[in-house]
Amino acid sequence: MASAPRISLEQWRALQAVVDAGGYAQAAASLHKSQSAITYAVQKIEALLKVKLFEINGRKARLTGSGEVLYRRAKGLLEEAESLEGAGRHLAAGWESELKLAVEIIFPTWLLLRCFELFAQERPDMRIELYETVLSGTDEALIQRRVDLAICSQIPPGFIGDALMRMKFIPAAHPKHALHQLDRKLSVQDLRKYRQLVIRDSGSLRSRNAPWLGAGQRWTVSHKSTQIHAAVMGLGFAWFAQDTIRSELEQGLLKPLPLREGAELFAELYLVYADRDYAGPGAQRLAGILRDQVKAACQGS
Repeated sequence: MASAPRISLEQWRALQAVVDAGGYAQAAASLHKSQSAITYAVQKIEALLKVKLFEINGRKARLTGSGEVLYRRAKGLLEEAESLEGAGRHLAAGWESELKLAVEIIFPTWLLLRCFELFAQERPDMRIELYETVLSGTDEALIQRRVDLAICSQIPPGFIGDALMRMKFIPAAHPKHALHQLDRKLSVQDLRKYRQLVIRDSGSLRSRNAPWLGAGQRWTVSHKSTQIHAAVMGLGFAWFAQDTIRSELEQGLLKPLPLREGAELFAELYLVYADRDYAGPGAQRLAGILRDQVKAACQGS
């Protein structure tokens, strides 16, 4: 029979806080404990495991190699404990009272709202909080566990997702834009001379880029509706998910740019749970509706 752990979650939490907050005093403030209590918790870990967690480098304490390993494992342990408690609350309550989703802004809005409508017919009282995210902003929402589900263009490390749909991107501008007036096949060099309209990465670190950012002139906005309106006004060109400008193309407000090569780009979208093992019935049902509706839409297009 395995022996019971000798180190409590609170002691591991103290170690994590010291590292994350940058010192014992800061950790004490973040956990609302005395500095002596934090120091004792860390010393207790060292004594029980007979390992040195920190070494003094100048005036700062830094993790030793062993400390780095234990810190990473402790962080994972605490995250798992929080997930376990959350699962217990969901099981006790039955269906969740609220669902939170992060959805890449390139996902078709009409299709997302159709899925919400179908879900609401079954669970009209369940609240839905939607984060319309861009690039690494979707990753952060998953990693920080701010959402239950995400539709993202890249699966963050440590997560597993199902392929949901493939999005086609095309470059487009108003029919009277100067690029269309060239009246010939366009090169990359042609695009570089004109203003590109780009949607900003919504992640705090802004670590990922939109497709082709080669133009010298650039306007960066936060939402696809602003990008579309600016292009319709003739203020620049942009790479659009084709579905998002279907109406503008049909009305003649936007027109695809005739690139000599690379006139189409593709991005795969994935459906990802923040924690599949502990997903509640609401998250699982909405995920099922999303899969079914996307499949039906793709077959019908």
